[in-house]
Amino acid sequence: MTTVRITEYLDIDLDNERWTCHVCGKDLASARDNYKTGLVVHERDPKEIYPPIYPTGEFRLTTADGYGLFVEFYCPGCGTMVENELLPEGYPPTYDIELDLDALKAKYMEDHS
Repeated sequence: MTTVRITEYLDIDLDNERWTCHVCGKDLASARDNYKTGLVVHERDPKEIYPPIYPTGEFRLTTADGYGLFVEFYCPGCGTMVENELLPEGYPPTYDIELDLDALKAKYMEDHS
């Protein structure tokens, strides 16, 4: 298996074009898709994490239409927190890493031949 480390907790298996957990090696999702689709999601109220920032005790993240959510993403194999993000309510997880997988594979083959 040919793996390339992408982040602290994410690798790409170039042979199978799959995201994998760097800690336990768990297969997570297609490397051509958002890696977050293969992770366990836990939504938290930001008030559980951060103290109120306004004198009234309110915690507003973005707009008047509601509060946001603190979203945590965990490896289903070992429970390592892979990512977290603060999102307005109703927003999908961000697609924060999109690789040119074909170019990465070509570069890897060039560097290791």
